[in-house]
Amino acid sequence: MLTYTVYSEAGGVGKTTLAVNLAVADARAGRDVLAIDMDPQEGSLSYLLDVGDRRTDSDADSLVRHLVERPRGPFEDLIETSEGVDVVPAHNSLEVLSKHLRRREEEAADFGENWNPNVQLLRVLKAADVPAQYDTVIVDPPATADVKLYNAIHATRNLVIPFEPSGKGQQSVTGLTDLVDGLEETLDINVGVLAAVPNRYKGTNDQEEMLDRLEAMNYDVPVVFRERTSLLEGCWRQQCSAFAYIEEHRSRERDYELETLERFETLARRLRETREQEVTA
Repeated sequence: MLTYTVYSEAGGVGKTTLAVNLAVADARAGRDVLAIDMDPQEGSLSYLLDVGDRRTDSDADSLVRHLVERPRGPFEDLIETSEGVDVVPAHNSLEVLSKHLRRREEEAADFGENWNPNVQLLRVLKAADVPAQYDTVIVDPPATADVKLYNAIHATRNLVIPFEPSGKGQQSVTGLTDLVDGLEETLDINVGVLAAVPNRYKGTNDQEEMLDRLEAMNYDVPVVFRERTSLLEGCWRQQCSAFAYIEEHRSRERDYELETLERFETLARRLRETREQEVTA
């Protein structure tokens, strides 16, 4: 099973767009895909795939309830399907997940039990037999490094890191090693970086130098994405992937947009191949 978290400290660099389109690319390749939305922001994966109807329903079951061992039903009832991808949608209660987990940890301590708040997503997925049911699991957490990210990393052990090759992006590049080292130290696990993914790429000399530095740091950069504002804004407007937007909402095909779809497919394939190589190594 391929599992990874799409994460960037910088935020606003196409994190959710990348997660959605990688999920759809894998589903179109015939894989069973589960995408888990752990971002409490309104403009999250759930919104983009149009499965967020229960976000504000305080009576609805949610992933948060499962994480604190207070579910209102089986895990599979949380799942909605969009464009061939099974999705665990976000719920507004994610905003106070840290508080709920801390309270649950304190309750366990009162009874002399060890209860790690950072491993609860992994526990929930194992209990629901997700590893046996899915080929790919993708988690989309918020940009903030908090317990939501820690649960995502514990469950997936791998990162895909989008970034913009700009001045701010350069800080993200140089901070990649510190980011991974910090997560490994905090969680006491090994964390792999499956790929670093530049977007809004314009081919300047500075950007080329930045990509060279990444490769010198042994990070895989399978593809780069150029500026595709019209396409990606259209996806958010229509609440769909780039694949669905081009097929259903464009009146004519644009070669450069079809190339973008091919890059999503290429990246998804490379991630699968990297995982297969790790398993057989």
